[in-house]
Amino acid sequence: MICQTVKTGTECTFMTKKGCGFTGGQCKTVVEKCEGCGRIFEWETGQYCKMYADPASKWILGICPSATHVKVEIKESAQKINPLKASKRASRAKKKK
Repeated sequence: MICQTVKTGTECTFMTKKGCGFTGGQCKTVVEKCEGCGRIFEWETGQYCKMYADPASKWILGICPSATHVKVEIKESAQKINPLKASKRASRAKKKK
């Protein structure tokens, strides 16, 4: 339905016939951590996220799952290999062929 509270005239998933169904009755503005994200849009009443009605709640556990401006670093864990076991595995693999 069309938003009647903060983002008047835009399509909103939280709007119902009774009004805004989001907690607090309206969407919340973006937080500092959201600055630079591609999912932010400017409105007369402030900047809002296109995906979430409360962007601050998405940053509680770390990085927002939809943040376009943050790159996730994948850490490769170097697993220690026992050289004795590795040689035994290699010799078994050769015997099977």
